[in-house]
Amino acid sequence: MPGTDETTDFEQLWDYGQPAHSETLFRERLAQAPAHSSYLAQLLTQIARAQGLQRQFNAAHETLDKAEAILQPDWRRAHIRYRLERGRVFNSSGQPDQARPHFLAAWEQALAAGEDFYAIDAAHMMGIIEPPAAQMAWNLRAVALAEQTGDPRARNWLGSLYNNIGWTWHDQGDYDQALAFFEKALAWREQQGKIGPIWIARWCVARARRSLGDVETALAMQRALLAEQEAAGAPDMYVREEIGECLLALQREPDEARRCFALAYAQMSQDPWLAANEPERLARLRRLGGVSES
Repeated sequence: MPGTDETTDFEQLWDYGQPAHSETLFRERLAQAPAHSSYLAQLLTQIARAQGLQRQFNAAHETLDKAEAILQPDWRRAHIRYRLERGRVFNSSGQPDQARPHFLAAWEQALAAGEDFYAIDAAHMMGIIEPPAAQMAWNLRAVALAEQTGDPRARNWLGSLYNNIGWTWHDQGDYDQALAFFEKALAWREQQGKIGPIWIARWCVARARRSLGDVETALAMQRALLAEQEAAGAPDMYVREEIGECLLALQREPDEARRCFALAYAQMSQDPWLAANEPERLARLRRLGGVSES
C-alpha cells in the first residue's frame, strides 16, 4: 500500500450526475487541504474530473497542471489518480491517443503499488478507448483482478465491468453473450441493493432482448421499469426511448411511440455529451417524436 499518501475524506462528495455541484463541494475542501500535500493533489484531480464532466476541458487540464506541479515521488496514489484524470480529460475531449499513455501508466503504477481499485479503473478505461479487438482483453483483465482482490471497494467494480463486457459483445453483434453479461451485471446489482444501478442493469437486459428479436419481452420489461420509475418520481429518458423503439419495431401504437420519442428528445437534447457525441441519435428522436426544429 502507499506509504506517505494521506487518507482522503472527500470521496463521498461525488455525485456524478451533478458534476458542478460536486466541484463546488470539492472546492470547499481546498481551504482545509494542507499545502503541498498528497491530499491536495488528489483533491485537485477530482476537481479536474468534475470539470471534465462539465466539458470544461481546458480548465480541467489547468487544474491537473496544478496537481502535477506538487506531486512528490512517494505519493503513489496521487500519481495514479493524476494519470487517470489526465487520461479521462483527453478521452472525453476526443483525444483517445493522448489518453492511452496515461491510462497505461496508471495501470502499471497501480499494480506495482497494490492499488487494485485504481488498477481496475485504469483497465476499464483502456477497455473503453481501445479498438474493439483489444477492448475485451482489458475488460477481462479488470474482471480477473476484481474477482480475486481482497479489497471490497475494488470488488464493487464488478457490476460496471460485467456491463461494459456486455456492451462490447453487443457492439460486436453477439447478442447472446451480451445478454449473459447484462444478466450477470443485474444479479450483482441486485445483490448490492441500490435501486439506480438495478434500474440501469434491467434496462440493459431488456435492450439485449430487443436486439435478439424478443421485442415483446423487451417492451414489457421497459414498461414495468418505467412504471416503477414514475412511481418514484424519476422517469428515465432512455427507458422512454426504448419503449418507443419497441413499439416502432412492432409497428404498434404509433401515437404512444411518438409521445415516447418526443419526451425522450426533450430530456436527451439537454445533455451536452449527447449533443456533442450523438447528434444523429438526437435528430432521429426529434424526427420520430414529431418535434419541430426551433
